[in-house]
This record gives sequence, C-alpha cells and structure tokens, in this order.
Amino acid sequence: MIAKLSGRYHITSNRESGAGRYDVMLEPVNRQEPAMILEFKAVDKTAGKDAVQNALRQALEQIQEKKYETELIARGIPNEQIRKYGFVFRGKEVWIGAKF
Repeated sequence: MIAKLSGRYHITSNRESGAGRYDVMLEPVNRQEPAMILEFKAVDKTAGKDAVQNALRQALEQIQEKKYETELIARGIPNEQIRKYGFVFRGKEVWIGAKF
C-alpha cells in the first residue's frame, strides 16, 4: 500500500522542535486531520525481541521528553490531535509503536 500524502500534509524532517530534532513530522493541511511525529530507531539484525521493545519504548519516550510536538502546538494543532509513532528496524523487519 502506498500512502498518498501530497496535498494532505506538509512533511518536514530533522528540524528543531522542543528540545531536539525530530525525524519526520507530518502537519495536516486540513486542521481536522491528525498531525504525526515519527521517530526512527535501528537495532542490530541479531538483536532479540527485548532489544526491539526497548528501542520502541525509547523512540516514544524521546518524542515525549524532547517535546517534539511544540512546533505543532505553536501552529494551533491541539495536543490531542497529535499522533506519535516510533519505528524500529531490525534488518528488513519493522515494528511500530504508537502513542495517542
């Protein structure tokens, strides 16, 4: 499946917001749509499930601790409309964690 985001979101990456730099931010053109913050982590392809789960937790905690949503809130997007996702890559496998 291919996500068609053109015209629906302004997509930025590696910009400062809060106390750090997020990986990817999707700001909706239509303010009724949710905004999204994406944080990516990679683990060694020999890492076990515990390492993957730990990396997912770290990705979501990083978004919270660094307050990456600051830029979106300053632009008028309410916190409850901001979706936060952590992606962990282990070789060709991908895990996704979310916080709403």
